Amino acid sequence: MADTLKIGKMEFTSRLMVGTGKYPTNDIMIKALEASGAEVVTVAVRRVNLDRGSESMLDHIDTRRYTLLPNTAGCYNAGDAIRTARLAREALDTDFVKLEVLGDEKTLFPDNEALLEAARVLVKEGFTVLPYTSDDPIMARKLEEIGCAAVMPLAAPIGSGLGIRNPYNIRIILDTIKVPVIIDAGVGTASDAAIAMELGCDGVLMNTGIAGAKDPVAMARAMNLAVEAGRLAYRAGRIPKKLYATASSPLEGMIE
Repeated sequence: MADTLKIGKMEFTSRLMVGTGKYPTNDIMIKALEASGAEVVTVAVRRVNLDRGSESMLDHIDTRRYTLLPNTAGCYNAGDAIRTARLAREALDTDFVKLEVLGDEKTLFPDNEALLEAARVLVKEGFTVLPYTSDDPIMARKLEEIGCAAVMPLAAPIGSGLGIRNPYNIRIILDTIKVPVIIDAGVGTASDAAIAMELGCDGVLMNTGIAGAKDPVAMARAMNLAVEAGRLAYRAGRIPKKLYATASSPLEGMIE
């Protein structure tokens, strides 16, 4: 049975989304994108040249193959984030946006109050909004209520590679809202991605975990497999955890 990820009006077969920053070269980025199996790639609107008349990183991304997800990285207030999203829509001809409104330069944690303000405006303007938020179940519910197409709680601080620090909050978010939950930020290795998917998350977005690896292409492949394995394990239904052993071979019916 098909197991696709639906976000707004869009549908994807891959549940791994990857970023395009921090790679040593554009050639390595291209190979890593391919190895990841991702269909959605993010681009930081404030950090790339959107002028198609001059050379840009966008020249190296096959938009026939990948869906661009522009993000508002680097914005520290709602006004800047809204303007950046509007610029992306005009330049890239998409209403798909990963909404980031940061609250602190050191931790890069989101400013949830400003995030909610910006999301409310962009949803009303017809954007398909995927907000980067803290792992706060209440905020996740508020973002869903105003019409966000998904919520993207952090696993840990951006670029930290710490993995999911609070799986219990993520589990509450999954139990509370109906739109897709996509883990964003803090994934460092394949096991982190698998854990996120085994919890029941609908997808994982990462950049540094792949681009910052010693071998980004190999790590992209590892993340691809981890997301797929974690999703399959979640759907298969793991056995309950028990304190004591249970024999693999039942004793009932054995002849003494």
